[in-house]
Amino acid sequence: MTGPSRSAGRRRRGLAGVALATAAAAGLAGCGGGPASTPGSTAIDYWLWDSVQLPGYTKCANAFEAENPDIDVRITQYGWDDYWSKLTASFVAESGPDVFTNHVSKYPEFVQRGVLLPLESLEATASVDPAEFQPGLAEIWQGPDGSQYGMPKDFDTVGLFYDQATLDEAGLAQADLQDLTWNPDDGGTFEELLARLTVDANGIRGDEPGFDPDNVEVYGLASGGSGGYNGQTQWSWLVGSTGWTFNNQDTWGNEYNFDDPRFKDTMEWYFGLVDKGFLPPFGIVGANPNASQQVGAGTAALAADGSWMIRVYNGLEGVDMGITKVPAGPSGKPSSMYNGLGDSISAQSENPEDAARWVHFLGSDKCQVIIGKEGTVFPARPAGTEAAMETFEAQGIDPTAFTDLVENDNTLLFPVTDHGATITSIMQPVMDELYIGTEDVSVLDEINSKVNALFE
Repeated sequence: MTGPSRSAGRRRRGLAGVALATAAAAGLAGCGGGPASTPGSTAIDYWLWDSVQLPGYTKCANAFEAENPDIDVRITQYGWDDYWSKLTASFVAESGPDVFTNHVSKYPEFVQRGVLLPLESLEATASVDPAEFQPGLAEIWQGPDGSQYGMPKDFDTVGLFYDQATLDEAGLAQADLQDLTWNPDDGGTFEELLARLTVDANGIRGDEPGFDPDNVEVYGLASGGSGGYNGQTQWSWLVGSTGWTFNNQDTWGNEYNFDDPRFKDTMEWYFGLVDKGFLPPFGIVGANPNASQQVGAGTAALAADGSWMIRVYNGLEGVDMGITKVPAGPSGKPSSMYNGLGDSISAQSENPEDAARWVHFLGSDKCQVIIGKEGTVFPARPAGTEAAMETFEAQGIDPTAFTDLVENDNTLLFPVTDHGATITSIMQPVMDELYIGTEDVSVLDEINSKVNALFE
């Protein structure tokens, strides 16, 4: 709900208070943004979940308000889990934000519910030119009806983070991490690297005689959990390098491929790393593992993680961060999940045209360069991407492990699909069982049939 009415104002103050209380409990910033609404101006509520990006978007809001003095942007930030539950509840209560940061795993459900406005239906966002953004980012926000439901915001890919000290201790150099190869049969040079980086309680490495896989102190690869149905940072970059795809279409697919031998072989190799001692057992990391914390604590040498985590890894105390690209697979190329966030406009907005002006600004070079200079993510527009690269490089960080994947089209799109929540409920427990070792990959035949039955 928007507009400068007194009742709406009371509701917004309540939401902000909840955000602050929730964030305080989680140790995060609760909300931020410009000052209270100027008398006679229109208030546009904007929600996002990433506290790290909050300062950058506050700068964007200030720049937008300077150009549009008749609009006040009010930003509220929640943590990831609270964000989606509160957003859904706000739509039910017809009290949601005008504009919000959206995720490709979530927006199909919002499209079905009719709570998003097509951008082309509003003057300021009537024309979104896909060519102005990094390849594919605009297209993934096009619904099955061809409407544009999100303004491209940023993108992410996956790379390998490590502590230089772990390489030194293993007698390895950065060159040993270049041009790695992987396959599901013997793991290629990537598995050789993981073995070398793994150390048991007696100081014996995973590639040395006498190594004890049941008594490991430093695992070669950090755990990000089982990965659910998309395995974004866990295994998508592995199975994608076999030539496998999630389903029968780039977006809005209706026939999944979890029963494909390439998928099953990859899962067997990946979760088989537990028995070899190269990946932490499920019982050690639990259901919500944090790969960056494992690297920071020295219990894991290498972590596959997203580009949005660069600042986190770079800030780990006592860690001399390095980044290298994911290995090339049986296809002869590396691969990474390619995901892009978007900004969407609520169909409940009382001021949709003003909301569209804000969304247009969010997708402009001006805002995306501001975000790029913050050095938190890679913005969707090339100018913003370049600004981010310059910021990272000025900090001594080489970001090309992430950007080369996009430039060379070595990407696997995050699956945009109907029934996302149901697919998650089907796949998550099974993937957990594969990780724990209580199921084997043959179960994926039955599970794939259950998923595809959703589309019949």
